[in-house]
Amino acid sequence: MTQPATPPTILVVDDEPMVLEVVAGYLRRDRYRVLERSNGHEAMAWLETNRPDLVVLDAMLPGVDGFDILRFIRSRWDIPVIMLTARADETDRIVGLELGADDYVVKPFSPRELAVRVRNVLRRSVPSGNGLDELPVYSFDGLTIDTGTREVLVDGRSVELTVKEFDLLAALAASPRQVFSRRQLLDMVWESSPEFQDPATVTVHVGRLRQKIESDPGSPRWITTARGIGYRFEP
Repeated sequence: MTQPATPPTILVVDDEPMVLEVVAGYLRRDRYRVLERSNGHEAMAWLETNRPDLVVLDAMLPGVDGFDILRFIRSRWDIPVIMLTARADETDRIVGLELGADDYVVKPFSPRELAVRVRNVLRRSVPSGNGLDELPVYSFDGLTIDTGTREVLVDGRSVELTVKEFDLLAALAASPRQVFSRRQLLDMVWESSPEFQDPATVTVHVGRLRQKIESDPGSPRWITTARGIGYRFEP
């Protein structure tokens, strides 16, 4: 595979010096360009004039917290954001996911696992530029999903999705009418051991997808619920 001339830029924001050092170190080993910020104000100041390829963002920061930074990022770009938190409270995770986080990692965590998640998210967020014509385009009645260009059209209108929202939609559309459990979707889309993920991650992403592609999110046309099991895509 041809390597890009410029490595992806990753912004790591965390107020714990040890976490910042370890995470940045692991990512630099993978040859990323890594920038470190230890508080929300510094991160916001940098983001005002710079666009990273991915952000690793601590939820609880002094000054400006991670959720405010995530809101700012989502107001400008659909770049991947992986949230870090020292709290295992499901409410915090759901808030982050609803705001548009692509993944959530609870401290303490394995730096190696985080590096793998970063690599997987980046691989999916940036098309390789090779062989796009070989990647499938799913066309349904008013809905088009182009897995090469990673574009989604609803009634001819372009819809902006985050990396994981697109991956989830494409995974469901690839197997119409097949029911997938939330655990199966975690394994398919997030590509990590399901025990490290909260099934609520899938629920939140499905809810966000419905808001973006369904004419009536309360009575979904495309992504339906199989009660007690999971979700299916209706062609």
